[in-house]
Amino acid sequence: MRCFFLLLLLVSCKDLETENLSVSVPSADEAQNQEETLRVEPPFWWTGFKEGSLQLLVHYKNIGQAKVTFEYAGVNLVRSNKADSPNYLFLDLSISPKTKPGIMQLSFSFDNGLVITYPFEIKERAKNSDQFIGFDSSDVIYLITPDRFANGDSSNDIVPGMNEQGVDRTDGYSRHGGDLRGIIDHLDYIDEMGFTAIWPTPVLENNMPRASYHGYAITDLYGVDPRFGTLDQMKILSQNLHQRNMKFIMDQVANHCGLEHWWMKDLPFKDWVNYQENFESNAENWNDEVTIQSNHRRTTNQDPYASKFDKEGMEFGWFVKDMPDLNQGNPFMAKYIIQNSIWWIETLQLNGIRQDTYPYPNKVFMANWAAAIMNEYPNFNIVGEEWSYNPLLVGYWQEGKPNKDGYRSHLKSTMDFPMQKAIIDGVNEEESWNFGFVKTYEGLANDFAYSNPNDLLVFLDNHDMSRVYTQLGENLTKTKMALGYLLTMPRIVQLYYGTEILLDDSSNPGDHGLIRTDFPGGWSGDRVNAFTGENLSKEQMAMQSFTRQILNYRKHSKALHQGTTTHFAPENGIYVISRTFGEETVVTILNKNESPVKMMLNRFSEINLNGKTLRNIVSNEEVIWKDVLQLKEKGVIMLSTDLTKQKK
Repeated sequence: MRCFFLLLLLVSCKDLETENLSVSVPSADEAQNQEETLRVEPPFWWTGFKEGSLQLLVHYKNIGQAKVTFEYAGVNLVRSNKADSPNYLFLDLSISPKTKPGIMQLSFSFDNGLVITYPFEIKERAKNSDQFIGFDSSDVIYLITPDRFANGDSSNDIVPGMNEQGVDRTDGYSRHGGDLRGIIDHLDYIDEMGFTAIWPTPVLENNMPRASYHGYAITDLYGVDPRFGTLDQMKILSQNLHQRNMKFIMDQVANHCGLEHWWMKDLPFKDWVNYQENFESNAENWNDEVTIQSNHRRTTNQDPYASKFDKEGMEFGWFVKDMPDLNQGNPFMAKYIIQNSIWWIETLQLNGIRQDTYPYPNKVFMANWAAAIMNEYPNFNIVGEEWSYNPLLVGYWQEGKPNKDGYRSHLKSTMDFPMQKAIIDGVNEEESWNFGFVKTYEGLANDFAYSNPNDLLVFLDNHDMSRVYTQLGENLTKTKMALGYLLTMPRIVQLYYGTEILLDDSSNPGDHGLIRTDFPGGWSGDRVNAFTGENLSKEQMAMQSFTRQILNYRKHSKALHQGTTTHFAPENGIYVISRTFGEETVVTILNKNESPVKMMLNRFSEINLNGKTLRNIVSNEEVIWKDVLQLKEKGVIMLSTDLTKQKK
């Protein structure tokens, strides 16, 4: 159909003055997955939103000269906005709540007689806004780098026409072939491990010449990268997750796009991206030296003394030279980003969004973006990335925080980098008054600074930092201790794929290509298969079993989801934390003593366990909580008053 469309245009050019030409592009669903001459974004929409306005970006040669007409009951053209480039129109539409679903034929008429039509579909929503249920503290999220998880369809490894060709699993920065089908094929494993949600790093088109695998340099905000799969496969993934009562979180990027984004060759306005004049002046010789990069001083968002110079350097500078910084101060860009997020929520029936580089865009826009989503979807959730170890900075972004500058974020969840560091330091360090477990103890004490600590997302590592097993010196006992504590905390929990089998980056700590290593068993011919357990080491099998036991307990534990939290100051190398809800109490004991030690129980009387029988969540062994508890070895013990034994 695409070739036929182009042929009609070529023939028509010979005699445009003497005949009218009506050309129809493919259906809205087809247009989503094909690069068409006429581009309309979003490619389709829905009826029944609280917000009845919609703005369409239309791109086509000299479309700014066209007259736009359509007839559709309940839909009105409020305004047709020209851009600085003659090849754009931004159409402001109003959609009545009573508008019925159907196809609306958009007609673009040119003075030379050319008429182009686009079948814009208005769909019926699958469910009401309040039925979109977000992730919360009952969830443990499995973070996946799709290119490195599993190759379920080798036929899409090489896609003709893409800037980066081929796969090379020996190169950490080349594509390896993992895809959406690979995730779909292994949902049984993820589910049976006990995870309740997945967060894949971005799978939208990254048509970059190098290192396109990670997904954060998006070149089409409405298109799935064909090397990952198709929009239909994303829908299947979402459907399969929901059939398992699991949740789907989408990684989005409002701050920047990829340098090869289609609009970078024809920017609609003079201020579509930040420092646009600098880019356009140097585009033929674009490099690090001419790029005006962000100063990355994120504290300028909160600092009452920050200079205007520093604030602008933070907000307007490009993240890196290959990622143009989007100007959310342009109202058309702002509307585009908000609508794009809503389009994906509806298309994939999402349960949440993880927003990358949250402090970098204009913070007023980010508040408006979050408010627009949360006003439409009151039970939804969004987590923002603020990579800071300062709880005051992280807490600033969370909804409900009474900030002195009056800023209200509308953001329900932020990423708990301070607690991540506190856990690693606490487990790693030798015990003393100011070091060791006290770092973790005091880190959790900082919850007083947050409006709702239960809504923070905590983790031990992710796709941008060294693997936890590397951070903890490839020590299995320490890794179990860190994980046991993480899964006890009053938080939403995220684990990075492979943590359960001790993947590491120890040969070159911090190297992103190594951090995002292939999951063993995800490729045909892999000697080790973590999905089946084949050829895993003894330590890997122990960690996988440990993780599975705790996650499957936590999946149904009200105490760990929403229970009251009590922890006791570390003493004699032992740190105890408990969660209680109703009759269920979970006690997690972290012990650094190398030799057997007796833990006297009298100081824990307030958690009301004296004389009760508790079950070890991992081993299923039972103990009586009375007077003294013998700790046989260094490590973590998780005990529960729920005596129901789990399968091992």
